[in-house]
Amino acid sequence: MPLLQIDDGGFTLDGEPFRLLSGGLHYFRVHPEQWADRLRKARLMGLNTVETYVPWNLHQPRPGEFRTDGGLDIAAFLDLAAAEGLHVLLRPGPYICAEWEGGGIPSWLLAEPDIRLRTRDPRFLAAVDDYFDRLLTPLQPYLASRGGPVLAVQVENEYGAYGDDTAYLEHLADSLRRHGVDVPLFTCDQPADLERGALPGVLATANFGSRSAQSIAELRALRPKGPLMCTEFWIGWFDRWGSRHVVRDAGHAAQELDELLAAGASVNFYMFHGGTNFGFTNGANDKHTYRPTVTSYDYDAPLDEAGDPTEKFAAFRDVIAAYAPVPAGPVPPPGPKLVRTAVPLTESAGLLPCAEALGAAVAAPRPLTMEQLGQDFGFVLYETVLASAGAGLLEVEHVRDRAQVFVDGVPAGVLERESHEHALAFTAPRAGSVLAVLVENQGRVNYGPGIHDRKGLLGRVLVDGDEPTAWTSRPLPLTDPAALPFAAGTAQAGPTFHRGSFEVDEPADAFLHLDGWTKGSVWINGFALGRFWSRGPQRSLYVPAPVLRPGTNEIVVLELHACHRARTVELRESADLGPTEE
Repeated sequence: MPLLQIDDGGFTLDGEPFRLLSGGLHYFRVHPEQWADRLRKARLMGLNTVETYVPWNLHQPRPGEFRTDGGLDIAAFLDLAAAEGLHVLLRPGPYICAEWEGGGIPSWLLAEPDIRLRTRDPRFLAAVDDYFDRLLTPLQPYLASRGGPVLAVQVENEYGAYGDDTAYLEHLADSLRRHGVDVPLFTCDQPADLERGALPGVLATANFGSRSAQSIAELRALRPKGPLMCTEFWIGWFDRWGSRHVVRDAGHAAQELDELLAAGASVNFYMFHGGTNFGFTNGANDKHTYRPTVTSYDYDAPLDEAGDPTEKFAAFRDVIAAYAPVPAGPVPPPGPKLVRTAVPLTESAGLLPCAEALGAAVAAPRPLTMEQLGQDFGFVLYETVLASAGAGLLEVEHVRDRAQVFVDGVPAGVLERESHEHALAFTAPRAGSVLAVLVENQGRVNYGPGIHDRKGLLGRVLVDGDEPTAWTSRPLPLTDPAALPFAAGTAQAGPTFHRGSFEVDEPADAFLHLDGWTKGSVWINGFALGRFWSRGPQRSLYVPAPVLRPGTNEIVVLELHACHRARTVELRESADLGPTEE
């Protein structure tokens, strides 16, 4: 593979002037059987490069474990990119933001109560060095210097928006070099943060989505020589629960792209294809109010969540064609979709009665955090015995993030981090009643100082002004609830799993609509599709064709509250991401 060089005049590839035309495509947000399709479409839009983050938290779920199987087979993704003739920009973190759970930093680090992430805290740096060794050593053959597709590697991510410790960045750059990365390194920041996040001797690039000419001029003022590069050209945006679906006009975005390319800059679209925050992997923001991100990461990108070209695909390809060769041929057509199918969910299993089958309880004098339990995602069920009957008051110092309260299995109310609710009145029918608190991790904060985001019941927990001293904390990761003792009949009150089946002749993409359902998660054939919530904006979940199989398919829906219609879901041909906002 050709080698990327950086000099005062810009980028060269094997001695020839070169412009990076790249697009974000996160392998971990796309089913692995669909990687080749998305990469082919990147080339057809005129891109010569793809960019991907690497989610440390998925690859290393526990300190002594490192995964590269299935959808985490990054080497297979890089092989497919090379086979398509695409270069790669690799962004291994350790912090990636990406609206991803915890910004990609493993939650097990937060079991250390005073650890300082993204700093020179020796515990953090030791973990990062170990991660780089496990990730990068096997990937050395994929560097362009060894004949592979990886042209350049990023140092950290938008660090200037977080800190200004150049020695921290130097440690990361040195660690990358020690682990065999001998291709160019780069940093990226918004123009106003660029100097805080820059590193001497490393290419500094900018992130922006509007006023391209002005932003490029600001970058050139800060870096009078060398390549101009927009590493995150924001052509859409992400959604949060309770807001509207954000879109951006294709014509306006194309005009901004034209300004950027006319200035001679290289570009990486953020995103070319957004994909999906499958399972519980979405992140959150907390700027005085906690705001979790939705399951879809459609991002209003050139490829939608199902990989179908949007209006932006054609608009951007037309602009690119004015500056670089673009493959001939029509815009790729949409992929096949399943026909509309209603699926009745005829069997149920209550979460609280089945809790013992979902996780082992740990006894302690106070509630344990999810991190203390060694748990990444899902829920924790806390229980304590009430000393007396009658009216009571539960007070929780910090709810992280949403707590459903039950007394002897009967719902008593909800406490939410987002609405800053900390107290809830209840009634105990008898002395010895069980107070249960089911806490959902709705996504660890992925940006700013809030990344130190531990989950569960934090701080003091009071019942009628006193601290109970006997609790059980039960981790409920809910990796695959299909093995629960489902039974036909009327669903129980409270959180309940519902199961049904449907037939498929030939698998194809679909969108699962949950009209009348309130809040929860969905699995099909054991694959975790993600969360749903009636507050919107997202009202459907993407079902990748490879998740389905010919013949009988199983669906499990966890409803945390109640379904207000018949217990039926529906597979449809199109998505509903909610009312839009530009």
